Amino acid sequence: MPSRMSAFDASFLFAETPTTPLHSGGVAIFAPPEGGFDHERLVRLISQRLPYVPRYRQRVRAVPFGIARPVWVDDEHFDVTYHVRRSALPKPGSMEQLQELVARIMSRPLDRSRPLWEMYLVEGLADGNFAIISKSHEALIDGLSAVDIGQVMLDADAVTPVVPSDSWRPRREPTDIELLSSAFTELSTRPAVAFEALRETASDVSHAAVRIGEKVAGVVTAALAIARPAVPSPLNVAIGEQRRFVPVDLSLGDIKSVRRAMGGTINDVILAVICGALRSWLQARGHPVRQGDVLRAMLPMSIAVPAVGSGHAGGNRVSATLVELPVGEPDPAVRLQQISYQLAHLDESAHFVGADAIVGIAGFGPPTLHALGARVGATVSSRLYNLVITNVPGPQRPLYAAGSRMLAAYPVVPLTPQQALSIGVISYDGGVYLGMYADRDALADVALLASCVTESADELVTRSRTSVRSLRVVPNQPPARSDSA
Repeated sequence: MPSRMSAFDASFLFAETPTTPLHSGGVAIFAPPEGGFDHERLVRLISQRLPYVPRYRQRVRAVPFGIARPVWVDDEHFDVTYHVRRSALPKPGSMEQLQELVARIMSRPLDRSRPLWEMYLVEGLADGNFAIISKSHEALIDGLSAVDIGQVMLDADAVTPVVPSDSWRPRREPTDIELLSSAFTELSTRPAVAFEALRETASDVSHAAVRIGEKVAGVVTAALAIARPAVPSPLNVAIGEQRRFVPVDLSLGDIKSVRRAMGGTINDVILAVICGALRSWLQARGHPVRQGDVLRAMLPMSIAVPAVGSGHAGGNRVSATLVELPVGEPDPAVRLQQISYQLAHLDESAHFVGADAIVGIAGFGPPTLHALGARVGATVSSRLYNLVITNVPGPQRPLYAAGSRMLAAYPVVPLTPQQALSIGVISYDGGVYLGMYADRDALADVALLASCVTESADELVTRSRTSVRSLRVVPNQPPARSDSA
């Protein structure tokens, strides 16, 4: 019989609404190899890698009358060309045109009658490069066998490795009678578990996700459990169905130079950059910003390394952490110190895993970690935070897709109710890339916020060069820490 969805995975289907489609993904820019790159080549690459992500050839099947959670069934009519699509920008294709396309594609819910993912080859960029946009439903990234299609398509070398031939044949889809029989068998053999599953399926599953998420998705810090509601801000409003997307490029070398001069970790510096950008953006909007004001960020940014047994890497966990960004502090150096102080103490209590360890964990990659981070953010009440920031360290070497070198990658983290902005961050091959995903109407000026990020980074770099470690004295200086993602 097909595998039944966990209550946690099912919660992402039930909690989805027209204004909050729960898929994550991103856009990557590639330089074509000699001979070029086309849709047929991408289809061939994805077809070769699908055996590594078996869920991507399965679709969701509901149980009649909703007496049990849905199940995963093989798509007997699976068509890779339906999922791997082709698009083009009107020449000469600009980044602004690409941003509009990303926003439109990400705004649309996935087709639930088919496997819950899509990929787009976007041709026509002005410089001869091309882009790949990918989106996968949060229900696919289950935290136990978590691998995203955007991860397995990439290689460490320009030469595409030879992969074994694919012998996949879809299993017959069960009938309604068989699904009902399996559900009733579960009810009779495991009544307590089945009753809980039925209650969660038939009632308020979004609240069930919070409870289950704390057990399955990871450890939520004690501060999260007792946190006050987030302060009112322009980031927390009713959102619509349409989105905006703006990418931002930063230099990893600049971020490292600030860290060396002013302390903290790379993650601390990136958060300080975002904090400074939010401060400037609020001021540009005419929003009052006073000394002591903060915005609370949800940071699903760390994982617990699982013990490997029986050949499986199970129990992967992403921890949710609340950090207060001191947008009311005018001094960029002090903002960095305050953020570093908060995270230093969280490091001690949550046992965060460093960046090098995250990059080296088998079976994980930046697309997967962003998807897991988005799942954690969706399980925590949006009343507790103002925005989600996922920050994942990527490899500091080039990656390739069928010989095409990846030049940049921008994550897209889904929005949740009353959350008008999410920010995904990845460091890769000497750069730091931010994907700013926003509600189209609530944050019509998200491009302004993106420019504030660049200005905030420049401000910190300048400050670090002119005043090395000349910081205001803060009690209880945080202990030294290794870099974390």
